[in-house]
Amino acid sequence: MVKKDEVQKPKRKQFSLDVSDLENFVYDMSRCVKCKGCKWVDHIFIEGINYSIRCPSSLWKPYDAYGAFGKMRIGIALYEKRLEWTEKLLEILYACTLCGACDVGCKRNLDLEIGLALESLRIKAVREGAAPLPAHREVISNVLKTHNRFGLKNEGRENLQASLRFKKDRSILYFVGCLSSFHEFHIPEALCKVLMESGWGFEFLDEEWCCGNVIYSLGMIEEAKKIAERNVELIRSKKANVLLVSCAECYRMWKVDYPKILGLSTDELGFRVTHFIELAFDLLKEGYFRPRRKIERKVAYHDSCSVSRLCDPWVKWSGTRGWMGITDPPIKRRRGIFGLYLQARTILSSIPGLKLVELPRTRENALCCGAGRGTKEAFPEFSDFVVKERIKEVKDSGAEMLVSSCPWCKIHFRGALSDGGIDVLDISEVLALSL
Repeated sequence: MVKKDEVQKPKRKQFSLDVSDLENFVYDMSRCVKCKGCKWVDHIFIEGINYSIRCPSSLWKPYDAYGAFGKMRIGIALYEKRLEWTEKLLEILYACTLCGACDVGCKRNLDLEIGLALESLRIKAVREGAAPLPAHREVISNVLKTHNRFGLKNEGRENLQASLRFKKDRSILYFVGCLSSFHEFHIPEALCKVLMESGWGFEFLDEEWCCGNVIYSLGMIEEAKKIAERNVELIRSKKANVLLVSCAECYRMWKVDYPKILGLSTDELGFRVTHFIELAFDLLKEGYFRPRRKIERKVAYHDSCSVSRLCDPWVKWSGTRGWMGITDPPIKRRRGIFGLYLQARTILSSIPGLKLVELPRTRENALCCGAGRGTKEAFPEFSDFVVKERIKEVKDSGAEMLVSSCPWCKIHFRGALSDGGIDVLDISEVLALSL
């Protein structure tokens, strides 16, 4: 009989959460047990079979390969050089919105870093010349050459800024983002109205560049790092305390992905990244403004991925893993608990006459709109399928208005609801209408 003190525990292995090295996530990929917690809405919150899946890719194509549980096995095979890049393999990897549903689902059970593994696999694809995909080349070129996703003259940002009325305050810098700067003008207009009503001010960022969200999302980490270095240094040089954003994708990029890329923790950036929802919530709570005008509508709120399960602060980590996967020091897992769930709902509930209805898949279980992280450009049929699935929930809820906190969600929903019947607005626009 083997004595307890004779059992040999495995030696501790050094690793980090650096996504540029896939080896850091071999443990996570190999420990997936196919429980499919990444695919299904947590059973505690399921409201029927029709809305029980939270993974957009698994909903689109119900084969194991398209779920995180399949991608983890593919990842191991790629790491061990047992698979080569093919068109189908790249579809499996990139027909995915990196929405984080699989990651928070897995952390309910196994605490595996599924989301980071998926990002690392894309970085591997780019470094080995298999990616980016041809469909992504135009947007990549636009961002790198003109510093916005649309290939327009970047001076167009200044034209928008000159047209807006706002109070100046150097302690807050407003990063507008590409879509709101060139197309969704009503969002910055609404933000200015709310802050003017509150007596608060800000300044625009001189020479604003795209945050690089799509560049990083496609796996182009070296290019994304250059953008991050430039943008972060610019904010630091302005000595502002707060960087204000009104786009969920920009929010995640600045708060989470920039620190991740630059080897920092979020609290080491030197300034606080704040979404409009957070600022408006604080101003409302402290009595700086009060919604007065009635909006007598039934409203559904869509939890955009990057202001919900994807926006937990990034904590730089490196250490060792030993017996039973125990890490030293313990990893502070990002479970989606810092999502702006309460803030958004409190803002909407404060508006007279407005009735807020919850969708079946909500908060960390929400279904992605299908627009982000390069999917719309490369796989429009997948993107359209996902948004239609989300709209089924909205229509079943009886909502007359759909509200989100991201211009990309807004424009995607609006296009899919072009037949009318349900209005689509950003939360800043709804709040401005109530003042």
